[in-house]
Amino acid sequence: MNRATFAQLITHVLDRLPNEFRAALENVEIVVEREPHPRLLRRMGLGPDETLLGLYEGIPLTERGHGYTFVPPDTITLFQGPIEREANGDPDAVAELVEDVLLHELAHYFGFDEEHIRRIEAERDQIRQQRHIKEAHHEST
Repeated sequence: MNRATFAQLITHVLDRLPNEFRAALENVEIVVEREPHPRLLRRMGLGPDETLLGLYEGIPLTERGHGYTFVPPDTITLFQGPIEREANGDPDAVAELVEDVLLHELAHYFGFDEEHIRRIEAERDQIRQQRHIKEAHHEST
């Protein structure tokens, strides 16, 4: 998938955010990188067979105080290569994974910790699984 198409997937996710969340996106950049740098993977404690799909770097909204001025923007990075490989190149799976990764990183921006995000994602995955089961049942009848 070319970078422009990948970036359109990100724009689509952002466009579908509720207005109050979209309005709260201040001083944050969303960037696409082809691959995470090996130095970053080492810094994150990942082994040679592990990778990153996305990364939030910055000061979450919940930790910004009155002195939060004149600071560089937070950065949310989506790593296109690992996302495409994880989705086995399937465009629909890539789109779903872009949404999942971007929402995960945005949750960090909004101040959610990893444990809370994982609980939310587990609930989302259960709902998706139930929806897929219903769709498969509907198609077979």
